[in-house]
Amino acid sequence: MRQPESINNPERIRALAHPIRLALLDHLQRVEDATATQCAEAIGESVASCSFHLHTLARYGFIEPAPRRGRERPWRSTVADGYAVRPSDEVPGSRHAVAELASMQVMRQAERVRAYLATIADEDDAWVQASLVTSSTFWATAEETARLSQHLQEVAAEWFGGRDADPTARPEGARRVQLFATVNPEPTTKEAR
Repeated sequence: MRQPESINNPERIRALAHPIRLALLDHLQRVEDATATQCAEAIGESVASCSFHLHTLARYGFIEPAPRRGRERPWRSTVADGYAVRPSDEVPGSRHAVAELASMQVMRQAERVRAYLATIADEDDAWVQASLVTSSTFWATAEETARLSQHLQEVAAEWFGGRDADPTARPEGARRVQLFATVNPEPTTKEAR
């Protein structure tokens, strides 16, 4: 599996910081390609809105036109292996843009987890027992924290290994599973500075 594209340009990051664009990009990373109409059906938005946001994603290089199918004009992801958004001290504004996008992602993932938990009474027990919501607090240096972050990315990559792109690689009974993790230090207070 290739490394995810690294993005630190604030303008590109801000282009992602919209719930419809994030939903569209998530959808296009799961399918080979899709038209604005197919995207609208998948994410529950209007075709016009999807078309506008698809063109914005294309302008910033996250998607591109796929080969036409007759009159249909499908789009495909250019970041099928994912993307890593990291601030850079050499790029003014990147910290703020990353924080804005990350905050939006945290809210989206929290809502996704809440939606799952709302259906847990009807969920198969094997899936309930396999699921996990956990939290840990520990003391670590910046270097150790970076190693933990890298390790979590490697563990996730081990499981992603092409199953999205190749349905035949999915074991029988497999379902789409999401990992949402955040590794961050406690915020410093004025007294601690």
